[in-house]
Amino acid sequence: MWNERYASDEYIYGTEPNSFLLQNAKALSGPVLSIAEGEGRNAVFLASLGLEVTGVDGSEVGLAKAQNLAKAKGVKISTVVSDLATFEPAPECYSSVISIFAHLPSDLRKVLYPRLERSLRPGGIVLLESYSEAQLARATGGPKDVDMLMSKAKIEKEFSNYEILLLKECEREVNEGSFHSGLASVVQFIGRRKASL
Repeated sequence: MWNERYASDEYIYGTEPNSFLLQNAKALSGPVLSIAEGEGRNAVFLASLGLEVTGVDGSEVGLAKAQNLAKAKGVKISTVVSDLATFEPAPECYSSVISIFAHLPSDLRKVLYPRLERSLRPGGIVLLESYSEAQLARATGGPKDVDMLMSKAKIEKEFSNYEILLLKECEREVNEGSFHSGLASVVQFIGRRKASL
């Protein structure tokens, strides 16, 4: 499905970074892992700040566009084509992990999130923005499955080994290409991995 969606020349989520990431990029240090990176807009932005970035996604078509975008912007990023259900990042390899609109079923989150946690160095940062459960009633983007949408309670449960630096549900205008456009209900989270797991 994602290869088909990314097959057009258009960058369907745009080429500019997610605004929550843009506002909080100073909290991140490299190397950075970006899950469900897609067409590369967030990885390329972070690389433009001088950070070492790896984007992982199941779509080779999306990641090829990511590399093209990086080349056009004069930066380098690493990309890994992998199903997130089987993706195994190396332990304590990353200083930051970002998850921008990576909507995953709860069964997959239970497997992936602990792996991401182990991939972070002690004190490492995770930054996440997702559509919230309230987004289900809106037609401005996101999956139509409440299990794949997030809430503060889900974040607190699934990221319980983190010090919460920011956690809120809010409404904001999202203007990120043709698939994310308009007033949206989102969850925003920044957490710091505790020193011991």
